Amino acid sequence: MDRKELERELRDAFDADPDIVTVVARQARDLSEADQFVTDFGAELTVEDVLDNLADAPEDYRLAERWNWWLGALDLSHGGYARFSVREDIDKTS
Repeated sequence: MDRKELERELRDAFDADPDIVTVVARQARDLSEADQFVTDFGAELTVEDVLDNLADAPEDYRLAERWNWWLGALDLSHGGYARFSVREDIDKTS
């Protein structure tokens, strides 16, 4: 997965904080490189997969919430996805 392409697409689709875009894209790349998605679904994780699934989240969710919502569904159905979630409660200035 091309992380830079994903970052561009996430910014365009969700008008998100650049720091959150970077973190979500990094987690998506880590998920892709872990091969868990391909093992569970039989195909490589793509930028389009991420965008399509995040678009299914409730409309009022911000990007990190959308990401965690999708990962929660994956974790519930297949297990092992929670480790790729994003924490928003950490102060970025520390």
